[in-house]
Amino acid sequence: MTRVVSIYLPDLPTDRIRRDDPSIPPEQAIAVIARSGSKRWVSAADAAARKAGVRVGMPAAKAQALFRGLMMVDADLDMDAAALERITLWALTLYSPVVAVDGADGIVMDNEGADHLQGGELPMVTRIANRFMAKKLTARVAVADSWGAAHACARAISRETVIVPIGETARAVEKLPISLLRLSPKIVSDLRTLGFQSIGELANTARAPLTLRFGPEIGRRLDQMFGRTSEPIDPIRTVDLIEVSRAFAEPIGAAETIDKYVARLVVQLIDELQKKGLGVRRADLIVDKVDGTRQAIRAGTVKPARDVAWLTKLFRDRTEKIEPGFGIEKLTLVAVMAEPLEEMQKSSGLVEEEVTDVSPLIDIYGNRGHRVFRVAPVASDVPERSVQRISAAADPVAVSWVHHWRRPVRLLVRPELIEVIALMPDHPPVAVTWRGKRLWVFRSGDGVDPETGNHRWFVHGIFA
Repeated sequence: MTRVVSIYLPDLPTDRIRRDDPSIPPEQAIAVIARSGSKRWVSAADAAARKAGVRVGMPAAKAQALFRGLMMVDADLDMDAAALERITLWALTLYSPVVAVDGADGIVMDNEGADHLQGGELPMVTRIANRFMAKKLTARVAVADSWGAAHACARAISRETVIVPIGETARAVEKLPISLLRLSPKIVSDLRTLGFQSIGELANTARAPLTLRFGPEIGRRLDQMFGRTSEPIDPIRTVDLIEVSRAFAEPIGAAETIDKYVARLVVQLIDELQKKGLGVRRADLIVDKVDGTRQAIRAGTVKPARDVAWLTKLFRDRTEKIEPGFGIEKLTLVAVMAEPLEEMQKSSGLVEEEVTDVSPLIDIYGNRGHRVFRVAPVASDVPERSVQRISAAADPVAVSWVHHWRRPVRLLVRPELIEVIALMPDHPPVAVTWRGKRLWVFRSGDGVDPETGNHRWFVHGIFA
């Protein structure tokens, strides 16, 4: 079943200003000022400004008088839109084949065909929120059955993430304000005049009177929110993305036919990549169906590749997930991530020792949703800290273990607790208990004067 992710960026204008000028102190309050003729008002305010009482829509003079240390920056809608487009393209390469701009402050994406690469919905939304936070972007992430429901929930929550269970859309949105239904401000104002406050109240009202007075827009938005009407997401595209497509005069649906045309599209895509000296790292197959819906699958490689047979196999392993329905009218193959790739001369096995390339194996497991890694040594005298996870395709690590440090010949499955009794916290132990057994330990000497002993510790035995 299709699930939609909505990413709401409530502080995009102020976050953009901070990202453009890293010298701005984190504690500095920022307000974005819009103007129309001689009128100036607050169009956006960050958390510090809101905490001081600055609100969107407030006159600029009042905001400045309310908070003397307020930094006021003129609004630049073009810069905000460009920043949102860059963020959306970044999300396209990371999360899903179908990602689009959602209004002036959000991103929407269809996670069908890509959530398995993220480990499921909960790890995916958590990772999205953490990555946006790392980029100094305030984000609210919601997952629901429809674009409208995810859009509304993302803008209603105060925490970072929310996942609406499958089939629970009505209960999740019934108490949300009608302003989150993506209606025009005039319709929202008129509905409030009539006494409507929540989406649930509007959904439980007879459709005919609303349509007669406001037209079909309210009914259309309600149907989209509750999944009664499909709302395809038109993925973002730029001239830099390399894509090839094939439209069909007669819809196709057989698995063999789909595989045949996917193979042809792969050949065309590789030809385009080769002309530009690029190799594909991540490619999306977009399936446009006769009923207006869209499905997408994604395949990735650990290294840039132009191997037609291999890329075709990666897609054929996943085309069984395509549900043609009444038929497919168009297939589009897009290289959403491509990197430079030069032709390399293969070494002869008679002269040089051949190194096995494990990239195909990594690709297979990665496209199945597994997290593939390998371990590398770390210079540490603590056994548990002497290894680290690195990318499965990372270059060899130069660091090696220090061999003169003594290491145990056997490690326990996990560190086990021992109980130690001492006269004082920094004094030597007088009793040690491990796995319920008390060890008979003693030290030769007092630990201070060398003449009293060599200060070594010994175990005599185990108490009964």
